[in-house]
Amino acid sequence: MKKKLFIFDMDGTLVDSSRTIANSINHVRKNLNLGSMEQSVIIEKINDTTINPAEYFYGHTNFKPDHEKWFSEYYSQNHEKEIRLYDGIHEMLIELKTRGAKLAVATNAYRVSALESLGYLNLRELFDMIVCADDVRKAKPYPDMLYHTLTELDITNTESIFIGDGPRDEDAAEAAYMDYIMVDWGFTEHAIDMKVISDTSELKKTLLDCIE
Repeated sequence: MKKKLFIFDMDGTLVDSSRTIANSINHVRKNLNLGSMEQSVIIEKINDTTINPAEYFYGHTNFKPDHEKWFSEYYSQNHEKEIRLYDGIHEMLIELKTRGAKLAVATNAYRVSALESLGYLNLRELFDMIVCADDVRKAKPYPDMLYHTLTELDITNTESIFIGDGPRDEDAAEAAYMDYIMVDWGFTEHAIDMKVISDTSELKKTLLDCIE
């Protein structure tokens, strides 16, 4: 079936924000009187569905308002010098939009941070919908963001594709009975035999071929 809607994960799929995410988490940890963690360890665990991230990173069962405040505090002050758009992403989104596709973001980032990043990178106005962790009851790997997007845009799951870089994204798509594409330039190491898309030019061709 041809597709009307392309939903993208943000971090590790559209945006290389690994440095800022790691530094923001360590900023929260500093405020909690916890030691810093290596960037490689933080990035490895971001998409790990077997852990409770609030407990792993901050020692709390659930994320607290102060965690969001401190994370956003660092992110807002430093994202412009620490994040970048993956090569070819902007051009791909423009062409999809020109061809009449609907575009959305489903990200586990806080809304303030996500909107700042997308605005700074001149992407924000390209999206028909942006759904963040604090917009829904349960973030990825639960399907809440995807269901919310489909409802608001009045598009079915079979008319949509979710594009992400890790197992949280894949699990959310599976739970929403939605087609999924895994990219290989993000924060997750993939098995050699896993079906992934390895560069943005390949992703662009794949998505353009899907447009209704």
